[in-house]
Amino acid sequence: MSTQQFEFTVDTRDRGTYDLTAMLAERLAACAVDTGLCHVFVCHTSASLMLCENADPDVRRDLETLMSRMIPDGDPMFVHRNEGPDDMPAHARSVLTGSELTVPVRAGRLALGTWQGVYLWEHRSHGQRRRVIVTVLGG
Repeated sequence: MSTQQFEFTVDTRDRGTYDLTAMLAERLAACAVDTGLCHVFVCHTSASLMLCENADPDVRRDLETLMSRMIPDGDPMFVHRNEGPDDMPAHARSVLTGSELTVPVRAGRLALGTWQGVYLWEHRSHGQRRRVIVTVLGG
């Protein structure tokens, strides 16, 4: 069993989803692991990771609409606003959606379903540089 780890950054433009699937697949291929696990972690409290449909972008837009309705920017119930009206909502969104994912590795590839992709979900309304750490375990 081997363990390999790498890190990369994602420069986001604004709130929304950023597909990491191809980058993860490329890096995984270089690890030469046949069977194992790929653990992905985002090192931030106002962005998250999600496994989501990759065929129709309307799914991700609808999820953003849902999240905006559930946790609107500038809601007066929030006290924490150090970095603006989207600050606390971004933290709440991140807690609800999660900062890590684990995907099985089979035959040297991410064992994703037919319509699944791995996405970074930026919850701030302006661009950020996001660090992502990936740990691959297997043999």
